[in-house]
Amino acid sequence: QVQLVESGGGLVQAGGSLRLSCAASGRTFSTYPMGWFRQAPGKEREFVAAISRSGGTTYYEDSVKGRSTISRDNAKNTVYLQRNSLKPEDTAVYYCAAARGVVTTTRTGYDYWGQGTQVTVSS
Repeated sequence: QVQLVESGGGLVQAGGSLRLSCAASGRTFSTYPMGWFRQAPGKEREFVAAISRSGGTTYYEDSVKGRSTISRDNAKNTVYLQRNSLKPEDTAVYYCAAARGVVTTTRTGYDYWGQGTQVTVSS
């Protein structure tokens, strides 16, 4: 089992940037594909980005592509999500997740979730 703790959220103006971090417990972090999801008020949790175990393969949701970079440091048991050119519609709680299976963009493919970090983008 792995425990996940997100950090790095906050209030930012439109056009600004944030770097979200997700620290994982345990010695097997490198065996988990990782993902970032977000959930805005009144909406379902949606996929943002995912990264393979080695970090060699990444996936992005279309609306964040070109404005986001997912990366991981297996030595530090941490996955990151760099968000640039933020828009008010990016406002949401951002969650990181770990999958026991293959890297995926679907929410049901992830087995472990963090508590989330709030990102608020003001116009």
